[in-house]
Order: sequence, then C-alpha cells, then structure tokens
Amino acid sequence: MTHRCAGMPGFLLALGMLAIAGCQSPRENLETLAAAHGQRVEVLQTRDYPLAYSAARIPAAAPLLRVYLEGDGRAWATATQPSLDPSPRHLMLAQLAFDDPQPSVYLARPCQFVTAPGCTPAMWTARRFSPEVLVSLEQALDQLKRRYGNQAFELVGYSGGGALALLLAGRRDDVRQVQTLAGNLSPAEWARELELTPLQGSLEPLQYRQRLATIAQRHLLGGDDRQVPAAVAAYYRRQLGAASCAQFVSIAGASHEQGWAQAWQQWRSRPLPCANSQQ
Repeated sequence: MTHRCAGMPGFLLALGMLAIAGCQSPRENLETLAAAHGQRVEVLQTRDYPLAYSAARIPAAAPLLRVYLEGDGRAWATATQPSLDPSPRHLMLAQLAFDDPQPSVYLARPCQFVTAPGCTPAMWTARRFSPEVLVSLEQALDQLKRRYGNQAFELVGYSGGGALALLLAGRRDDVRQVQTLAGNLSPAEWARELELTPLQGSLEPLQYRQRLATIAQRHLLGGDDRQVPAAVAAYYRRQLGAASCAQFVSIAGASHEQGWAQAWQQWRSRPLPCANSQQ
C-alpha cells in the first residue's frame, strides 16, 4: 500500500513522523482506534458489498445486541463534487461504540473502509438509502445474529445511519429498539428543508410509519445542528403520531459532529418508551 508519506526526504522525516496520523488511510485510522480498545476490524461478506465491523468480546447468546450504524461519512468532497471515498474521517461513532460497556458492534456502511465493484459515487450520494444498501445491512445483521446468538437488536444510528436504523426496524421483526444521534429521520423531508435535490433511488423510513410507531425509540437532536435541522425530526414526529413509542431529546450545545460523547454516556442506558412492551 502506498501513502503520500512514502519517499519523504530525510530532513523532513522527523517532521513527517509527527504528522503520521494524517497520512494514514481511513481504514488504518479505524484499525488504530479499534486496537487501542482491544478490538480488531473485520469484514462481513454480503451479496453486493463487504462491510467493515468491529466488536468487543460479546457474551454467548446475549439477548440484545447493540449495533452502531455509521453516518454518511464523507459523501461529498465539495458542494458539487462527490467524494471518491465515503469513509468517515471523524470516527466519533466508532469511539462511542468502543467505549460502550454493553455488548455492541460498530458497523460501517457499504463502501466505507472497504471497496467493491459496485462502489460508485451514487451509492453514497443519491442512493445512500437504496434497497441495495438495506439488503447488505440486513444480511450483515443476519450474520451477526448467527455469530453471537442474540435474539434481537438495538440499532444506534448516527446522522444518515439513523434513517437506515429506522428502515431496518420497519423491515425486520427482530429490531426491538432504535436510538439515533443527530439522525436524519426523514431523508425526503431533509432534502426539502435544505432545498437539495431529492435522493433518487433512496427509500424513506416513513413508508413504514405504522410499524415504526410501535418501535421503542429515542432520538437525540443537536441543539446547534445545522446539517440535520430540528424541523426534520419535528416532521417525522408528526407523521408518526402522538401515540407512538418515540422520544425526542434536544441536546443543548451539540452540533452535528460535536457534543455527543457526554450526551450519549448519559442517555445510552436509560429505558426507552414502550421498551417493556417490546420484550
């Protein structure tokens, strides 16, 4: 593997060593973070897209496995140019997963940290919530269930991972609860609010609104989040209805990427609305 740091002149070597972290690939950064927590990044092979994941030692047949679903990552290099690599540079969600004492798995999205023939920019831009993406994630959950023997899942989605968590909960009968951080709960409404081109080829969680209304869920919203405005969660809440099992919490001072470590530590283990009825 060749890096930009290779071939560095000798007189710059000392300076280069100070900046070596900046020369690592996103996959190497994830592996370094995982190793610091006694974990190892592995790959789940699904039909279309291999998925990177990492898990702590999980007790055999844990009744509920918490799966952290990564956000959209670096979908765009500029406002008009898609990124060539959607792997997240900011590993906030992986850090939260690795710090979680509960049996947990960190699961990346298709084309993040590992590539495949189908990895084209459309898969992390317009089609980021497409049926192909959902199928790969569902197959990954099936494999995790066979590997760890859990009976059910709790899905924790960050940013666009929130939309995927809800889509999976709407399609599966083994997702008992969902939590999101700065979650994009309605990609269609999100595009309208920000006056963006609609995500052609992507699915909308609210197509499963009747089922989602019965799922125990909590959505932590950044009080200073400008990337996913509070109006998106408000729209999702109205569409779900007042009788739903959803809780919405605004985290003061949290932006889209900052302020989540302390908030998650406070909220991750609190009981969710309707959780007892989902057992």
